[in-house]
Amino acid sequence: MQACSCRFWRSTSRQWDGNLRAMDNRDTTASESARAPVPADGDRAAVTNSMWTHVLPFGAWLLMLALTSVPSAPAYAARTVVGLALFLWCAPWRWYPRPRWRNLPLALLVGALVFVIWVGPEAAWTQRFPGFQRAYNLLGILPPWKVAEPLTASPYTPDVCGWWLTATRMFGATVVVALIEEFFWRGFLPRWLRGDNFLRFDLGVYRAGPFFITAVFFGLEHDRWFVGILAGLLYGWLVVRTRDIWAAVIAHGLTNYLLGWYVLASGAYGLW
Repeated sequence: MQACSCRFWRSTSRQWDGNLRAMDNRDTTASESARAPVPADGDRAAVTNSMWTHVLPFGAWLLMLALTSVPSAPAYAARTVVGLALFLWCAPWRWYPRPRWRNLPLALLVGALVFVIWVGPEAAWTQRFPGFQRAYNLLGILPPWKVAEPLTASPYTPDVCGWWLTATRMFGATVVVALIEEFFWRGFLPRWLRGDNFLRFDLGVYRAGPFFITAVFFGLEHDRWFVGILAGLLYGWLVVRTRDIWAAVIAHGLTNYLLGWYVLASGAYGLW
């Protein structure tokens, strides 16, 4: 009876392994057929086009942000619409495999972890450590020569702008920012630092220089530059680990989604 049971479990295990391998192969085949061909090294027009499809949405987003002198919900809504339209027009995803849903648990875990790292240094528990709080406010937020002033109001709260514009702010941060930034910061920059025809480099190949340079500049893009660098390291690790740009998009989107609800619930408007 025991021998029969062992044979049954071995047979079942082999069957499951075969099914999983078949699913992986099917996913890979489908993903490869959905990808646009990587430009040849000598095709400068195609290489330049692939670069701009990654850079243009991100650059336009930064330009619109710089032109907005005073934060406002209508301005953010306009930036969201323009940013999403540019991203859809550029369609940088054409050079990437489709999402690998087996990477979803790890992506959600990384997204939640980055959220905790982001809000942790400014959470209520830090009031018990005033020295740490002062040091983080002085060095971890904005440049060292400027001290962040706590905000007591936000133009994005429902009582100020209405739920529709608040929802647009959430959508922009959760979906549009995650798409635009991840295709630039994880899909483009670390590979472009290795060569102009960046698409020929595998997402899963780790190179220390491009990896850490990207994480540092990603952090400096945000006012919370220190935790921003940590976030850049984690998102970058996720892409290298999974070879899946969509895993980083999901993780980044979850981080921003949780952060938005945290800000609305706690009133920590400086985080938004």
